[in-house]
Amino acid sequence: MDTKVMDEIPVQEEFVSCGGIETQLLKCGPWTDLFNDQSACKPKVLILIITGNPNKEILATSNDSNTPEIKDAYGHHGQIEQKLAFLRTHVPKQMKLVFIGHSIGSYISLQMLKNAPELPVILSVMLFPTIEWMSESPNGRIATPFLCWLRYVLYAIAYILLKPLPENLKSWIISMTFQLKNIANDCFCPSLLNPFCLANAAYLGGQEMIQMVERDNETIKKHLSKLTFYYGSIDSWCPLQYYENIKRDFPEGDIRLCEKKIPHAFILSHSEEVAEMTAAWLKDDLSKI
Repeated sequence: MDTKVMDEIPVQEEFVSCGGIETQLLKCGPWTDLFNDQSACKPKVLILIITGNPNKEILATSNDSNTPEIKDAYGHHGQIEQKLAFLRTHVPKQMKLVFIGHSIGSYISLQMLKNAPELPVILSVMLFPTIEWMSESPNGRIATPFLCWLRYVLYAIAYILLKPLPENLKSWIISMTFQLKNIANDCFCPSLLNPFCLANAAYLGGQEMIQMVERDNETIKKHLSKLTFYYGSIDSWCPLQYYENIKRDFPEGDIRLCEKKIPHAFILSHSEEVAEMTAAWLKDDLSKI
């Protein structure tokens, strides 16, 4: 990706209320208020990136009387409703939308299309999508016992081991691990060793193992023309058989298979490559708007 172009795009971090939940938001672009911004730089399209698990941390609750309070904020239903609440309260209804989901973010984006078909979504890209039978995948068979049956044991161990550690020591441990694994510093996140965050990730992961069963073919069929799937060839969360099955069931769909052996957790080692590839897919569609 062109470094000069990247430097010209401002990245802003803020906290917004989504259904009574204060949520961390990263914004790429010069805009601040989409409702009142009448400038020439106001975007025509909003690209919403929905990450995998662990997702962006929900930090606290707040009193927001404009939207109903979200129940089970750290579960599947809550995560879906949180994204919809953001779009309904912070994005004008007429603004066109593009979803980019990774892993469980692909499932969330599918459910958003199902639950809010009125949204003006023009394209939804699903990267390494976990949208079916996660517990039956190679990684799922290993993770399911820990996330579903031994979850509270994991909570206790994480709390006992990590809670007493000072934040600077946690940051050092993460930094050293990243260096040993040759992981870019851009992926650094101090909350990775926060027991509260780990517990939330495990809770959502347990729901993924239990609830992620049959593929939602009805929603896929209804929105197939605006969906792009990108499956990994070495993805232990979503094995090759899942790609072959959906390709067979929807032969007319835009369903692609990675030929570069990019891993499921591409953000750790192939983030720029995947970003450039996705941007190239979007270019033709967005140029027509």
